[in-house]
Amino acid sequence: MDFNLETLLKSREELGRLGGRDVLAKAHRFEIADILRGIGLYPYYCELDRNEGAVAVLQGREVLMFGSNNYLALTTHPEVRAAAEAAIRDLGTSMTGSRLLNGTARYHVEFEAEIAEFVGKEAALVSSTGYQANIGVLSGLLGGDGVAVLDRFCHASLVDGCRVAGARVVYFRHNDATDLDRVLAEVPAETPALVVVDGVYSMEGDVADLPRIVAVAQRHKTRLLLDDAHGIGVLGPGGRGTAAHFGLTGEVDLIVGTFSKSLASVGGFVAGDARTMDYVKHFGRSFVFSASAPPAAVGAARAALAVLKREPGIVDRLRANADHWREGLRTIGLDVGRSSTPICPVVTGQEVTTIGMWKDLLDAGVFVNPVLYPAVPRNRAMLRTSVTAAHTLEQLDRALEAFRDVAGTYGVVSEGAGEGWPSSVA
Repeated sequence: MDFNLETLLKSREELGRLGGRDVLAKAHRFEIADILRGIGLYPYYCELDRNEGAVAVLQGREVLMFGSNNYLALTTHPEVRAAAEAAIRDLGTSMTGSRLLNGTARYHVEFEAEIAEFVGKEAALVSSTGYQANIGVLSGLLGGDGVAVLDRFCHASLVDGCRVAGARVVYFRHNDATDLDRVLAEVPAETPALVVVDGVYSMEGDVADLPRIVAVAQRHKTRLLLDDAHGIGVLGPGGRGTAAHFGLTGEVDLIVGTFSKSLASVGGFVAGDARTMDYVKHFGRSFVFSASAPPAAVGAARAALAVLKREPGIVDRLRANADHWREGLRTIGLDVGRSSTPICPVVTGQEVTTIGMWKDLLDAGVFVNPVLYPAVPRNRAMLRTSVTAAHTLEQLDRALEAFRDVAGTYGVVSEGAGEGWPSSVA
């Protein structure tokens, strides 16, 4: 690892500033990925041969998987697989149309009722992806005269949904209810506004300060949307999510979730009161103009939810593994921020260090995710790790040993790691 690689990584930003008539010019000058592939340091689009939760096979080699969102390890559960197969037998591989026209099946409607009951809302609306769920609800409810007030660390799909809606986006400092209060005070009382937060933040692994955020939103008479993609199956009684975790389900107006994490499939949902859901299904652009979730995906997610409701102990195993992993990393002396969930960042700071550690960990049989700017703030590069309910203590400890060895090589071990994680980001 030398300065040339650092310079190469920094050159990414120059591509976005290329001018001229030819919109393909930046693509033709994008050589960074080819160079990294050539020297064996390209960390993305890894082709897995098999992924069974705690263990995966990458190019014929078994690795410990600490880089997936398969929190409950249900993607290979026999009931989930059987449900997907049964849905194909019943309805084929696709509904070949949008929910509005010919794309609604009995599977969708029945699952919407089950999801709504699980998260404690009157009604729900199922979409093809969690990303589309956010696009749909935000484009349906926010217009060009609306203001969306987002936590600065919100998921990209929330930002994009606000852009599709044409709403003005205003950010408040991460998980800082005091700053939210300041921002909302500057929004005129007659302006349509919506506060938008994640339940569990997908890179940092910390949990929204929902009690204080709810109190501020209510004081300003502003509705609240909670994207709980990483909270469903992880937090709350029986994995019912962040709002249930705090006992605030009734105080959160809209809950968005995905099936691509704990529910072992692909797809998403938004849940709220019945009148709002009926409005969104008619005005949310991704619901009206996109093909519906395939029957197999819905069938698999329904089966995963059924397993979760029947076996809530899976969530307890996940939490125990997450605690063991997080404390193990802290004991080594690594900076894991304020994570309190199965998502545990290992902050490395520099991008060159991050890519080098990713490669050495992979060589040691541990698969993690390198996260670079702009997905995280500058000089805050990290290795995103996550555990599942299927990891054994032996697997966790084996991976911790690899982290200890690799981290020592790169000098990222420090005394008091985890202290000083910023409560807000300007």
